[in-house]
Amino acid sequence: MRILIAEDDQVLADGLLRSLRAAGAAVDHVANGSEADAALMTNNEFDLLILDLGLPKLHGLEVLKRLRSRGSALPVLILTAADSVDERVKGLDYGADDYMAKPFSLQELEARVRALTRRGMGGASSTIKHGPLVYDQAGRVATIDGKMVELSARELGLLEVLLQRAGRLVSKDQLVERLCEWGEEVSNNAIEVYIHRLRKKIEKGPIRIATVRGLGYCLEKI
Repeated sequence: MRILIAEDDQVLADGLLRSLRAAGAAVDHVANGSEADAALMTNNEFDLLILDLGLPKLHGLEVLKRLRSRGSALPVLILTAADSVDERVKGLDYGADDYMAKPFSLQELEARVRALTRRGMGGASSTIKHGPLVYDQAGRVATIDGKMVELSARELGLLEVLLQRAGRLVSKDQLVERLCEWGEEVSNNAIEVYIHRLRKKIEKGPIRIATVRGLGYCLEKI
């Protein structure tokens, strides 16, 4: 899961970064509206935008308005001051999917993040099934025939991306975009290593990660 946080309060942003990274997400942060707008125009691999409305340089509502004018359906969770009812209404009218008033519980925010990303991927359940393989996105646990598979954080992230696009080709560049934060160096060779490790753990029975040489990978049922 790849998340962009647009929040100018550094203390709050740091708390969100720690919480969401601990939950297994790749998270990037910008501190003003202009940077948020630029990031959203240049990267279409984000799964969610957490957007503070009171941003400097470009108001959060304008960031949201521009995002929707480009035809993006990216899920957006708005953060607002507790008394800004008018802004919450405008945000929902402009196309936000949910909002939270400050201060808020990090536990509740994580639950809303999971719900919004599931909705953005077209599902209401927190589990993704692929043959005997079941992945619980909330608990970040993978099982095959009911038996838990021990996976590293990177392997879980990789599996989640492949499951979300099961039956479709996913390129190495797309995997890097979905798994890695800004400034994090992950080479194509490293992706090959992660794929190799994941294969050894999940290719049991009718499950296969097919390699399309020069193009990428596809999670298949045999």
